[in-house]
Amino acid sequence: MIAHDIPPMDLAGARLFKGMLDRPTQEALVSALRDVVSVAPFFHPETRWGKQMSVRMTSAGRLGWVSDRRGYRYEPRHPTGAPWPEIPDLALEVWRAVSGADRLPDCCLVNYYGDGARMGLHQDRDEGDFSFPVVSISLGDDALFRIGGIKRQGSTQSAWLGSGDVLVLDGPSRLAYHGIDRLRFGSSDLLRDRGRINLTLRVVEIAPTASDEV
Repeated sequence: MIAHDIPPMDLAGARLFKGMLDRPTQEALVSALRDVVSVAPFFHPETRWGKQMSVRMTSAGRLGWVSDRRGYRYEPRHPTGAPWPEIPDLALEVWRAVSGADRLPDCCLVNYYGDGARMGLHQDRDEGDFSFPVVSISLGDDALFRIGGIKRQGSTQSAWLGSGDVLVLDGPSRLAYHGIDRLRFGSSDLLRDRGRINLTLRVVEIAPTASDEV
């Protein structure tokens, strides 16, 4: 079940819905993600400076996020050349429940955090229209999330994200710097090998206007 009546907590302007997905729904979403990974396997992205990231990732949807020495960008195909699989219906249901958007996401980025993995402070700004939110779903081990403002320097706020939590970056928090400092590895038995999966749903491309279609 996806709870639609949980009041959000404010986290530096972001909206945090604690425990929005119950355990059976989390298990169903993990099962759907196994189908995604069977088509589009996890890979280790590199930064533009050639450093391998500690997370592994893949994507679902019309577009997928990739990173290598050419930079950060969205591509229509997995690095193997295969098209990305469809976004799982359960992930889209979460999007509909919390996004307030009038269109569905183009991309569902799937990050896997193993023991020792982290994500440095960064902004999500490779999309074409920042008026749409970024919706994040946590599955598996607890993760210490940190969020600040629109400048890298400055004060930050931290909170532990648990399995089934949903976080929405929108409004003033849409371009906030944020990251994952560490995991409580083994704190959840949702995933067979422990660790954490984080899904982030994004609208990537600006919708065409009537004048663009003429």
